[in-house]
Amino acid sequence: MKEFEVELLKLIENNANLELDKIAKLMGKRIDEIQELIDKLEKKKVILGYSTLIDWAKVLDEEEVTAMVDVKVTPARGFGFDKVAERIYRFPEVKAVYLMSGAYDLSVSVKGKTMMEIGHFISEKLSTLDSVLSTTTHFVLKKYKHDGIILEDADEDDKRIVVSP
Repeated sequence: MKEFEVELLKLIENNANLELDKIAKLMGKRIDEIQELIDKLEKKKVILGYSTLIDWAKVLDEEEVTAMVDVKVTPARGFGFDKVAERIYRFPEVKAVYLMSGAYDLSVSVKGKTMMEIGHFISEKLSTLDSVLSTTTHFVLKKYKHDGIILEDADEDDKRIVVSP
């Protein structure tokens, strides 16, 4: 991959809402060159999509619960962990699946409206899969930083005047 392609990817990874003319100016390229490059990277599935990071805790009616589920599995013969991971990531409740080192094989990020909803998913869908041996669930109580972005800066709320002796 060429250096300017990596530069473009880093720019849009940090801000997917960055306008083409700004990207072109930052990279010293023409707008049509940037659009062509983005189209090429989308076609090659280097760029898989665009998303917006939302602090759902600030949206009163749309609160959701996130859980990280450690899953111990039996790998499928000839496929390793890939087939099991594929079976798990196809559930709409699952937002991410990672193959891990350590005591558990997979780390699964699950979202739901309530802890009860996530509990039902784990007990009725995830843990009943033939290859799943055990699960351990950790509910996210508060997010401080996500994808490199600090969600709530503690200094913003602290408006006190600094007094030094």
